[in-house]
Parts: sequence; structure tokens; C-alpha cells
Amino acid sequence: MIWDELEEGLAGLAAEGLLRRRRTLDAPCGPEAWVDGRRLLAFCSNDYLGLANHPTLVAAAREAAERWGVGSGASHVVSGHLRPHAELEERLAAFVGRDRALYFGAGYMANLAIVPTLVGRDDVIFADKLNHASLIDAAQLARAEHRRYPHNDMEALAHGLQRSSARRKLILSDAVFSMDGDLAPLPELFELAERFDAWLVIDDAHGFGVLGPSGRGSLAHFALPPSPRLILMGTLGKAAGGSGAFVAGDGRVIEWLAQRARSYIFTTASSPIMAAVLLASLVLIAEGDARRAHLQQLIAHLRTGLTGLPWRQLPSLTAIQPLLVGDNEAAVRLSERLLERGLWVPAIRPPTVPVGTARLRISLSSAHEITQLDALIAALRDCVDPAH
Repeated sequence: MIWDELEEGLAGLAAEGLLRRRRTLDAPCGPEAWVDGRRLLAFCSNDYLGLANHPTLVAAAREAAERWGVGSGASHVVSGHLRPHAELEERLAAFVGRDRALYFGAGYMANLAIVPTLVGRDDVIFADKLNHASLIDAAQLARAEHRRYPHNDMEALAHGLQRSSARRKLILSDAVFSMDGDLAPLPELFELAERFDAWLVIDDAHGFGVLGPSGRGSLAHFALPPSPRLILMGTLGKAAGGSGAFVAGDGRVIEWLAQRARSYIFTTASSPIMAAVLLASLVLIAEGDARRAHLQQLIAHLRTGLTGLPWRQLPSLTAIQPLLVGDNEAAVRLSERLLERGLWVPAIRPPTVPVGTARLRISLSSAHEITQLDALIAALRDCVDPAH
């Protein structure tokens, strides 16, 4: 039977320690989670500034629902582009210092819009090997040649660009890599894009709101200048505390996306409630230097506290702090042992990360307190095998 293959596939995932389990929360997003009647200290969300349940955003949602209702009713290009959407796009463009911005319902949709709209057959995409799945899918959807260079290897990228005779070239990279927490060398990427006349598409999902002056993101962190060849994607469901994403860049590029990007044109616009919430969030992000400073203190405290453990810390100075375990089952066991102690830290396994690099992905938020990190550090030390 056709479903026998599915059962065999699920059994295979279970045997390899790759089955995922959803847990249902009974409380809003925050450092403390309630799951199955238990209070857990959570180190697994991307709510880096602690805004997902902020009273200002809750109030903005309530007011927007009364003013604009719940749904948009249509795609942006029909009748679903409401005033909060328009104001959000204007504010986002100004915030990141670009001509224009488009608002999408999700970062995945935004990435699927950018790449296939800019390149296609007879073109080539140069992509970092550790790019997010949405960037990989976007490259495949474009039907262009897809060349993956070793992680952050600018020499290999330059060599590939120099040898390519493709009609159009596009460099594709995360700014902050979601499973390693390290940064792409954006100045070097930009220099190579300029030298070889290539598009440069940067996914700043984990940098927007956290890095750069006033939280303007990774491009501002590196002081990259506006350029027609540089396209920025930023998600709004992480540090911004809401949901959705935006693409910002040169006005001509954004207009082309608005006219041709299938994942923008052929989908219902997001709720105007969320657009209004994000307008309020941008104010908190811009005024959030104290939150970002506290987050940096937490990162430094955690890294110091994890020194000497048998699991390797990856060189991340961002809110994403991976602890490399290696074996899938060992990573799952460690995560479960922490859960028994009331700490929720997810085990990340292939295909999300390369084979042999299963890890705990510790995500920090400015809503965390030092004492909560101390509880995590102590629990991890309790989990060390005496054989080590």
C-alpha cells in the first residue's frame, strides 16, 4: 500500500533519532513555559528582545482589531493592502535605510519571492553551505545553477565567481546563521558582489532588531552602504516579537518583486492587526539599547559558565549559543535530561544541521535573568558523564 512507505519512513526516522515532537504551550512566549502542566525554563525561542508578549504590542493588537477587523480579505495587489500594511512598509524601509520595503506573511515566503524573481535558467546562484532551508528551496525554485561554497569561505566564493560565465550571478547568504550563531563576512561578500557584478541577497532573520545601531540589523552592524545590487530580507517573528517578514532594497528591485514575485502576488495579505503590532514593535526596537546590552551580558555570562564542559561551544557572539554534542541520540538524551530538571533546550539534528553535528541550540532572550542562566549552567554540569 502507498502508506506503507510512510510508515517505513517514520520508523526509519525513529531509528536514527530524527523524529521531532511538538509540545503544546499553555502560556504566552517567554522565559518560563507551561507544558503538560509543568513549569519549564525555556531556552528555545527566537524572541531575542522579549517582545512577543510585551504589553505595548498586546495593546496595539487590541486597538487594531477594533479599528481594522481581523482579516485583510485579499492579496496585496487586489484589495488586501490596508493602511497599516502601507505604513509598516514605509517605516521598515526608513528604519533599515533602503528605498522601499515589501511586507510578507513569513520569512520563508519572502525568500521564495526574491531569488526566483531575480534569476532563472542560464544564471548561477552562489550560496553558503549552511544557509537556511528557505534559501536552499528558493535557489532550487529559481532553476538556476546552484553552487554551494564552504561556510564563509570567501576564497572559494571568489574563485567560483571568477570562473563563472553565467548571464547573471547571485550571492545568497544568511547574515547570522541560525544553527551556528556566527556572522557572515558581509563586507567581503559585498566587495565580491561589486567586483563580479552580482546580486547580493542577505537573510537577516536573526540579526534584525539585535545587531547594529538601534537594532537596525546586520547591514548596519557592518555599515554597508545602500546599493541597488544589495537586497535585504528581515523576519519579524523573532526579535520584533510578531510574525511576518520584509524585503528591502532599491526602489526598482522592490517594484519588480511586487510585480513578479509569485509568493507575494498569489497569497492573501497578512492580518492588519499584525502590521499594527509591528509598527509598535519598531518603536520598542529603536529604543531597545538597554535590552540589547542586557542580552550581550547574558551571552558573555553563559559562555563563561559553559567553559570546561565536554561539549564544544561554537564561536558565536549572538543570542544563538549552540553546544555541539555530535551524535543524534546523545543530543536527544542530553535535552531530555535537562527537561527532567525543568529546562527546555531543544536538540537539533540532521537535516537541520550536518550529519555528525547534532547539538543543543541554546537561545537567549533579553527577558532572561542571570539566575536563570545559572540554573542552566548548573544543570548541564550535573549532566556530565563522570567518565569525562
